[in-house]
Amino acid sequence: MAVRLDGQVALVTGAGRGLGRAYAIDLAKHGAKVIVNDFGGSVSGEGNDDSPAQQVVNEIKAAGGEAIANPGDVGSYEDCYNMVKQAMDTWGRLDAVVANAGILRDLALHNMSENDWDLVVRVHLKQCYNLIHHSWPVFRQQAYGRVVMATSSSGLVGNFGQGNYGAAKAGMYGLMNVAKIEGEKYNIMVNLISPGAQTRMTENLGGRDPNDPERAVVMAPDHVAPAVTYLASPQCNESGICINASGGRYSRSAIVLTKGVQYDPHSFKDADWFEANFQQITDLEGSYAPWTFQLTRDQHNEALKAAGKPASRA
Repeated sequence: MAVRLDGQVALVTGAGRGLGRAYAIDLAKHGAKVIVNDFGGSVSGEGNDDSPAQQVVNEIKAAGGEAIANPGDVGSYEDCYNMVKQAMDTWGRLDAVVANAGILRDLALHNMSENDWDLVVRVHLKQCYNLIHHSWPVFRQQAYGRVVMATSSSGLVGNFGQGNYGAAKAGMYGLMNVAKIEGEKYNIMVNLISPGAQTRMTENLGGRDPNDPERAVVMAPDHVAPAVTYLASPQCNESGICINASGGRYSRSAIVLTKGVQYDPHSFKDADWFEANFQQITDLEGSYAPWTFQLTRDQHNEALKAAGKPASRA
C-alpha cells in the first residue's frame, strides 16, 4: 500500500532546519499541505528568526507542494493554539502533528540551574501537551488524527549531562501511553520517533567532526523522515509505538513487563525474600508489552480483531 497524505494537512514544529526540515519536505512529497513552524532560535533557545521556516516553505512550493510558515513558540500555549487555528483558517482541517522542536542546555545535574531545567522541559514536553490539547478537538470531530512526538535515546536510555532533556523526552513516552488510550475510539494514533542524525544540535556532541562528509551521508536526517511520514499517514494503524531511526537502522524501543514472581498476597514477604527472588523478578525472558494495566498489547489486538476493527501489527 502506497503511503500518501493527499488532501491532508500536517503541522511540523522546528521545521526550519535539520530533522524538522526533512520531515516537512518528505510529508509534502507525499501529498500533505504543511505548516512549517520554527521559532528560529539558537540551539540553547535564545533569539528568534522567521527566515528558516520561510526558506523551507519556499523549497516545498518550488517542488510543487503547498506550505505556509509559522514563527510561533512551541512552549507557548497561545502560540500552539494559533498554529492549529492557522491550519483550520487556511485549509479547513488538520490531520497530523509532528512535535519536533527542541533546544539543549546540557549540564550535569549538580550544575544545572532551575532555569535550565524549566526551559528545556517547557520546549520539549510542554510543547507536546500544547499541541495535543489544541489539536485534539479537531481530531475528535474529524474522527481522525495522527501525532508523532520526537523523543530521544537520552530519555529512553540516558546520557550524561542531559537530565533536563532526558526527563522531558522520557515524559513523552508517558504522554503517548495516555493519549493512545484516549484517542483510540476517535482513530487518533499517537507514536514516538527517536531519531539520530547529524544536525546543529548534535554536531558538537562526542567530539564528532561536523565537516566529515561520510558522517553527513550516513547520519543525514533524510534517513529518519520516511518513518515519520508513515507514522503521520492514514496508512498507520499503530499507536503507542516508539520507533528508533538512525544511520541506516530502524528499530523499536518499548517498556515491557517481566513475568515476575507471583506469591500469595495474604502473606507478607520481607526484604530477604525479595533479594532471594530478585533475579527471577527482573529476568526479561518472556517479558511482554502492556497496553493498559489490565491488558497486554496482544490481548488488546485480539479484542480489536474480535470487534472487526483494525489491529496493530506490533
